[in-house]
Amino acid sequence: MKTESKAGIEIETAANPQASVIWLHGLGADGNDFAAIVPELDLPPVAIRFIFPHAPMQPVTINGGMVMRAWYDITNSTLRREDEQGVRASQTAIENLIAREKTRGSPASRIILAGFSQGGAIALHTGLRHPERLAGIMALSTYVPMADLLPAESTMINRDIPIFMAHGSADPVIPIERAQRSKAVLEQLGYGVEWHDYPMPHSVCAEEITDISTWLQQIIGK
Repeated sequence: MKTESKAGIEIETAANPQASVIWLHGLGADGNDFAAIVPELDLPPVAIRFIFPHAPMQPVTINGGMVMRAWYDITNSTLRREDEQGVRASQTAIENLIAREKTRGSPASRIILAGFSQGGAIALHTGLRHPERLAGIMALSTYVPMADLLPAESTMINRDIPIFMAHGSADPVIPIERAQRSKAVLEQLGYGVEWHDYPMPHSVCAEEITDISTWLQQIIGK
């Protein structure tokens, strides 16, 4: 069942889901960007609620101040100067979605945070700081934002959370080296990262969808 609202899109794979995937889109897109991927995942008949929220509309400096959907502002092309206020505002928004899913029947241990590009950065930022053990984090074509603050702000309860990271070797938007540095930061802090890379640009490919499906089934597909 698929429903749409001003806040985003929801898809329930069966009635009464007790597991949720909160999947965040990239800069300038919206919740529709990944909603179509659900049937392609070819998941077993398990009741899962996929939530694809819309980021707020805001001006983005790197795009000449154009107003678009964004989880935070980007001020330069190297992505090194992160908008801390915007990142933390989006963190609060995602925490509210997690709390809502808990009231709808999905315990924290059955909630996955996922995202592409900017959305993946927010998934990592929020999930690694969440005070309850989550099911996992899926970070596609992205990096760890505000990495220098992570050691102090991360929660020990999610130190062993499953993390799926995937990236394109020909990504011109977020070079794969940036993602690899983020992977190294996570591993140095003791996180286990399942890493995949593919010969693709800043996008998603069929092989990646297959790997995502396998990972999701391992985490909540039963």
